[in-house]
Amino acid sequence: MRHGDKVKNLGRKKAHRDALLSNLACQLIQYKRIVTTTAKAKALRVYVEPLITKGKENTTHQRRVVFSYLQDKEAIKELFGNVAEKVGGRPGGYTRIIKLGARVGDNAETAMIELVDFNEIYGKGKGEEQTGAKKTRRAGSKKKAEAAVEAPEATEAEAAPATEEPKAE
Repeated sequence: MRHGDKVKNLGRKKAHRDALLSNLACQLIQYKRIVTTTAKAKALRVYVEPLITKGKENTTHQRRVVFSYLQDKEAIKELFGNVAEKVGGRPGGYTRIIKLGARVGDNAETAMIELVDFNEIYGKGKGEEQTGAKKTRRAGSKKKAEAAVEAPEATEAEAAPATEEPKAE
């Protein structure tokens, strides 16, 4: 039985699994998005998000800790440089998994895993277009509430100029 065992084994021994996740993490950091199986993508998210959090603090100790996981100097430079700069204000959730469907050769479920801050389609482009108030599905009740709030203001505004006009004359 595997009660309490939360490690996704991916059908591999520990050394092989660590090498696989390390290579996938290096590729994800380098290319910002990769396509793999859904199970590997979910395992990679658990593996790489703590490393990205460590990358936000650029100290020698954190670099050594991350290097013990990745073993790739170019990936370390990219992580502590461009990636840490983009995700600096984000408190977590650095990756997004998008399911793509079944692979032709072996019918494995594939998914694209990407770094959230490096996607211009979903990222800041959408936020810049939508500068108004947050849209909700309860537009009818919101309009009623605004009408109720605006109605007393309109009567007060009409009453105030009426009393001020005779004083001015």
